Amino acid sequence: MNLFRSFRAAICVPAVLTWGLPAQAADFAPPAPAIYQAPAPSGSLSDFVSQLRLGVLAHDPGGKEDGSVDVIGEVVFAKPWSHGNPLVDMLLPTFNAGISANTDGKTSYVFAGLNWHADITDALFIELDFGGAVHNGKVGDVVPDGRDALGCRVLFREAASIGYRFDANWSVLATVEHLSNGGLCDDNRGLTNVGAKLSYHF
Repeated sequence: MNLFRSFRAAICVPAVLTWGLPAQAADFAPPAPAIYQAPAPSGSLSDFVSQLRLGVLAHDPGGKEDGSVDVIGEVVFAKPWSHGNPLVDMLLPTFNAGISANTDGKTSYVFAGLNWHADITDALFIELDFGGAVHNGKVGDVVPDGRDALGCRVLFREAASIGYRFDANWSVLATVEHLSNGGLCDDNRGLTNVGAKLSYHF
């Protein structure tokens, strides 16, 4: 019995003594924050879209479908990747997509692809596009006068632009684009359009 009392005293006395001591700050310190926490999506359009563009292009100047204009609408999506080195980051593309409608019933198309952007100055920049397009133009052996023989229903699309940024939201681009099948079909006349686009940046 004396042994039990001695054991109880050995446990209780230190507990009572330490109960009265002031608590140390570390006893109540919150857990250390995570090194990195990804921001939660806001659900706004700017989470997915970087720019909306609207423009007018001269349709195939000097070609068989010359004499009309295209109205083009384009979406440039938010860049899904980035790099701390500006030169490496410049080589990482984003995605774009759009539609070009001819106002005279000639070749119209939808397109999608990759877009590369590089700033020259704070206001001046250049862009390159590469992707594909699906059109409603003429293919096959019989192509009427005044229409391009495009060969394939699906074409490659390349574009180059030089732009000027007015402020954080608005810019304008001078653009030349070319569509062709790259020799994959018998006919490969191609289609070249030149014009300008107004861009709104989110």
